Amino acid sequence: MIELILAAGKAGVELALFVLLPVMIVMLVIMRLLEARNILSLLVHYLSPVLRPLGIPGLGIFALLQIMLVSFAAPVATLSMMNKNGTSQRHIAATLALVLSAAQANVVFPMSAMGLDAGFTFIVALLAALFAAAVTYHIFARHLPEEVEPQTVETDEPPHNEIKDVSSTLTVINSAGREAFELAINAIPMLVLALLLVNILQEVGAMELLGLLLSPLLWLLGYPDIAVLPIVSKYIAGGTAMMGVSAEYLQQDLLTTDTFNRMAGFLIQPFDIVGIALLATAGTRVAAVMRPAIYGALVGIMARVLIHGLWY
Repeated sequence: MIELILAAGKAGVELALFVLLPVMIVMLVIMRLLEARNILSLLVHYLSPVLRPLGIPGLGIFALLQIMLVSFAAPVATLSMMNKNGTSQRHIAATLALVLSAAQANVVFPMSAMGLDAGFTFIVALLAALFAAAVTYHIFARHLPEEVEPQTVETDEPPHNEIKDVSSTLTVINSAGREAFELAINAIPMLVLALLLVNILQEVGAMELLGLLLSPLLWLLGYPDIAVLPIVSKYIAGGTAMMGVSAEYLQQDLLTTDTFNRMAGFLIQPFDIVGIALLATAGTRVAAVMRPAIYGALVGIMARVLIHGLWY
């Protein structure tokens, strides 16, 4: 047990400091610079009227762009900002469903070199993510308050920059770096616990049992039996683990590119133990709306699975 804990601790710290932290620094610096130059406010101003009927606040579109163009970890920055700036819980739930059902760039871009149809995957993921957000906002999160807490003021504009000297790029970078470091450190406990669960399941042989239990589902979806390990790896250990297994199978011709493209809607999104644990660290108000967001994300993922299955 001690060995499993130490292995999970090492993996969790490495993920937080060597994957999450660099991404958070870059994304927060970019967003803070855009904010300081009022570019963010201008974009949000024009996008908000289009996205509001779907339940997506202005900043929600940036969370979508971050996951589809950077990685599954990048939206934590925007969700953290929404957690602090007074965005209503109902809109946070819709944005969270949007992120959970979208395709993450850190898997799409590498796998496109091995036969994944990145363009088709991105388009389907975009449409499904918007659908998931709308379903969450209008159905699963309709009971959540649209009003914010008394001490906060909801705005569809980006949160005001606390940097007094906005003309100083160095000041913006230093402030964003401190915020990114705080987010990365706060993510470590959840990541370690999630990875510990993965290690325990592997140690007790639960992976093989899950493979047997998934066999009927694989048959229903038209996936080959060899898809068990990529699927189990994805939902237990995350997208990076799935990518490693799938890449090896593709290189050995154990998995065809058509089959992987058919499975893309089921495999390429941050809806897994590690992804959910990481996004929940964006703030207490984000974690509080995780349940309706998960329901909405499942609807979006099911839509992606159906479209990919019919197309391929």
